[in-house]
Amino acid sequence: MELLLAFSVVLLAGVLISGLAHRTILSTAVLFLVAGFVLGDGVTGVLPLQPDDGIVITLAELALFSVLFTDGMRVGLRDLRSAWRLPGRALVLGMPLTFLLTGALAHWVAGLPWAESLLVGAVLAPTDPVFASAIVGRPEVPARLRSLLNVESGVNDGLALPVVLVLLTVVSGREEATVGELGLELALGIAIGVLVPLLATLLLRSRFTSTATTYEGLAAVSIGLIVLALAEVTHANLFLAAFTAGITIATVAPDLRESFELFGEQVTELLKLAAILVFATLISPQFLGEIPVLGYVFAVLALVVARPVSIFVALLGSDLPRRQQAAAAWFGPKGFASVVYGLLVLEGGGALADEMFHLIALVVVASILTHSSTDVPIANAFARRERAAAADASPVGEKADEPGEGRAFRRTP
Repeated sequence: MELLLAFSVVLLAGVLISGLAHRTILSTAVLFLVAGFVLGDGVTGVLPLQPDDGIVITLAELALFSVLFTDGMRVGLRDLRSAWRLPGRALVLGMPLTFLLTGALAHWVAGLPWAESLLVGAVLAPTDPVFASAIVGRPEVPARLRSLLNVESGVNDGLALPVVLVLLTVVSGREEATVGELGLELALGIAIGVLVPLLATLLLRSRFTSTATTYEGLAAVSIGLIVLALAEVTHANLFLAAFTAGITIATVAPDLRESFELFGEQVTELLKLAAILVFATLISPQFLGEIPVLGYVFAVLALVVARPVSIFVALLGSDLPRRQQAAAAWFGPKGFASVVYGLLVLEGGGALADEMFHLIALVVVASILTHSSTDVPIANAFARRERAAAADASPVGEKADEPGEGRAFRRTP
């Protein structure tokens, strides 16, 4: 009950400052991160949660299921075909390079063995657009840049998952006994994610059924819950089932995606904020003090070298302007998927699980702080450039904007 009360109070505070947050460097994600840190066992002890507590694992799993389900619905096959060229570069070349460079840094700088280093790289490879919302959600930002970041972040969580699971099996030392089981879990997850939405769509479109307008938005919810329950009962991979189900719905029933969009995003946002609060309670001054200096060096390099270099290489030869390439390279925020994958590492990552989790958590915290505070200034720069270009193109003598018009760039709530 203490957790519910704390979350409710912080949520209300986030709503109260949301107007200010949407036009300044403030961020609701940072608010929940700081609140969790202060309320955690290492500071005030109001929420004395531990990584192995049931509420931590359960909430993280539910939130990631919701994230992957909604992410999948943003990237149906038709969407991928129509806007694949630049995101394809980021996913096919940029993401593997980020994974390998981050893993190399974990080995050469942080001193982890290669298997553990690559696991850290896989966990930190996905990106999350929520922590750069002023970039992906504003029309003032060039459409191709927004599309690139949106599609990339919508797909890379699911793409990283199998790699994380395979490497987690390797570092746990149980690969011989569990590789077959892992393959079965992944195959079952994909099968459930495809078959359940297909069957549900056929039933919804049958001439023997009729859905009232009031219940249209619940169709995708019911499909998601069935996928969740079936994956749990059959021991299929929960997250791959969610991602596959979202893509299937977006592909075969885009009308369900549209009716689910607002409700689904709000539920996902609530779960993510709650999970960030819980995650932050695990971070304490003692936790941060346990990380060696080279761990902090690794975190900085993972943010300012691995992602930017990888995306720069991936976008070489493209016609995307250099300013937009630079923005795409910088905005690779480590988000919620990395948090949950990090908890999976802590739960079953073998002898070095705690050391890996410390590095992962440090990079995620640093990313939330830096990317959430730089998205608005950079988006403002794009807006100013757009206004300047419009002014240069306007006929001489045309009335200029009134003082103050368009002066402040605002995030959409």
